[in-house]
Amino acid sequence: MADIEAALHRARALILADLSARDVADAAVVSLVEDAVTHRRWWLEQWPDGTGFVLGLVAQDVQDALLEGWGRWPLCQACAQDGDPHALSVEPELGPDPHWVCGKEGVAVAPVGSL
Repeated sequence: MADIEAALHRARALILADLSARDVADAAVVSLVEDAVTHRRWWLEQWPDGTGFVLGLVAQDVQDALLEGWGRWPLCQACAQDGDPHALSVEPELGPDPHWVCGKEGVAVAPVGSL
């Protein structure tokens, strides 16, 4: 159980760091992060070996929740400057060491938590 909580606390902290880096971490958005962490706690209780994947999953959960009520996040800043705003994606979708990736250029922009 300690590994699950450590993985969830790490995911929360890194996602909040990315949200803060892009000036999106208001109270409503932080609540979305908490909802994602709660959901993934249940998921990890069912599959404890998934602790290495939870950061990327929480990032995707928050990204999906923001899309519904706020808009695409995080935007690819390089492409947005060229007039082509699009969201970065998380890769791998289910795997360790997730990164924010520009799908248009096919390049890793930053590890999740380091925007």
